[in-house]
Amino acid sequence: MGILIQAAQLLLSLSILVVLHELGHFLPARFFGTRVEKFYLFFDYKFSLLKWKRGETEYGIGWIPLGGYVKISGMIDESLDKDQMDKPAESWEFRAKPAWQRLIIMVGGVTVNLILGFFIYAMILFFWGKNELPLTSATEGMHYDTLLLENGFKEGDKIQMVGDQTPYDTRDFSSLLFLDNHKTVTVEREGTPTVIDLPANLSEQLLEKGASALAIPRTRYMIGEIEPGSPVDKAGLKLGDYINGVNGKQYTYAMEIHHAIVAAAGKSITLDVTTKEGVQKSLTLVRNDAGIIGVLPAGPDQILKVVHHDYSFFQAIPAGVNFGLEVLGKYVKQFKLVFTKAGAKQIGGFATMGKLFNKHWDWHQFWEMTALISIILAFMNILPIPALDGGHIIFLLWEMIAGKPAPEKVMEYAQYAGMILLLGLMLFANGNDIFRLFTK
Repeated sequence: MGILIQAAQLLLSLSILVVLHELGHFLPARFFGTRVEKFYLFFDYKFSLLKWKRGETEYGIGWIPLGGYVKISGMIDESLDKDQMDKPAESWEFRAKPAWQRLIIMVGGVTVNLILGFFIYAMILFFWGKNELPLTSATEGMHYDTLLLENGFKEGDKIQMVGDQTPYDTRDFSSLLFLDNHKTVTVEREGTPTVIDLPANLSEQLLEKGASALAIPRTRYMIGEIEPGSPVDKAGLKLGDYINGVNGKQYTYAMEIHHAIVAAAGKSITLDVTTKEGVQKSLTLVRNDAGIIGVLPAGPDQILKVVHHDYSFFQAIPAGVNFGLEVLGKYVKQFKLVFTKAGAKQIGGFATMGKLFNKHWDWHQFWEMTALISIILAFMNILPIPALDGGHIIFLLWEMIAGKPAPEKVMEYAQYAGMILLLGLMLFANGNDIFRLFTK
């Protein structure tokens, strides 16, 4: 069920983004008197699931959920309608319009995706505000990814500096470490500042490993989630109770206890528990048929001191734009890693995108992921690749500078090449997903 919910959220998110992206082309095209023959969500090769005509435009929903398109008259696009291009240009065709109008039509989709990402972030801040967990709240230090432990970090180190910068939270820490590739980190270790020298290829190592959460604040194991009907639920444990030991061995931190529960051999498992009322007890549970006891720890943001910010509508707008620009900047920085061997392995298709969403429906997280994907689509579409908006824009800029359009044959062959490249990238990305599925 969780996978279906993720798939449904991805489909809804992409549908919203594709329709609004194509609307970004459609509206300026109509404003400048350009005929739009088709407006489709998804591709309608051979047939469509639904279609209707209004005015000169056929609207519809295709059956191939890989995007969508608008077919603008007199434009060399993915439809590759060469018959139309062989005829003399009509006044209502794209090719008959001034270059500056065609440029506005082409940048419309990217502009809408960018503005939409900023707007969604702003509305998230307006409706939900923002919770921050400063590193200063992690009074017990951090748990680290095993790759960082191999490169000099120790459990419990308190992060102070990355290079010459002071990260505010774990997101800042990961970003500075991963994207800016700083070579030193200063931590407080047992009360003493300690400098850790990092390898120059740390980013590639992290990509190769697929590391995501590089550092997590250490906390006690407070029960944050109980599966209904599970052994823990039947034993009467409640949210907010603390687990202190597993099979007679005492632990301090949640990560240690979580690993001990997973690693404990045998059908039964004994937990030492302190209830939120302070009562201590020991319980022996029998794992269910799936081999689990049905419990997960609360996140650090549920235990440690969180800083919450509320935003008025007019405060949320600039804050959302600033956050969106920050997200865009980080994505542009990490894009260069795609061209490394480790980065290529991490490229993913629809399965990877689906995993961005929760396995239960969460509107807050849904809109956060939709804003992120919108900004990524804006950046990807502006790349100077034929068949993408950026490819068309390059030809238009050439025309505006040279004073004449590029030859139609050149644009036609470029469109072919771009479509082949994009199809190859799509097959590669989704192939990576399939490969990871069978090599877990």
